Amino acid sequence: MSAGENSADGDWDFVYRPHRMPRFAIAAAVVVLAIHITFGILLTISDTGPRNIGTADQAAIILIGILICGAILLLTRPRLRVGRAGIGVRNLVGERLFGWDDVVGLTYPERGFGAQLELPADEHIPVLAVQAGDGDRAVEAMNRYRELEERYGNVQRSR
Repeated sequence: MSAGENSADGDWDFVYRPHRMPRFAIAAAVVVLAIHITFGILLTISDTGPRNIGTADQAAIILIGILICGAILLLTRPRLRVGRAGIGVRNLVGERLFGWDDVVGLTYPERGFGAQLELPADEHIPVLAVQAGDGDRAVEAMNRYRELEERYGNVQRSR
């Protein structure tokens, strides 16, 4: 099984998830939540003037922290799946499936931090799963994609 593959991904020959970005996202979410909980608790320590801050205000600050953490944790979702059916790209929300006939290739631009799925008419779809920060893992993912493109892409296009 490849990096991050599970039984639900059984129809795919290759499933790749980023390595560093989810770790940073989880760490950032923990810090943000800790700050919001701390400020929520400390909010009632001193008198703030004419209006006292109550429990509802404390809960609101903590809930805002939870919402921000939820947004940050979306960075743990990116995934690239490659198989006979085509390419599945999940970035932050939702997954888009592309058949081999619809894809020109997967490139890694010189001035970018992540790969791009090339479509006809110079369209590009960012692939957040494959990032420069993952180093050799990202290179291996690109090589594996190219192997599968040779196997499936050429077969589908020749029909």
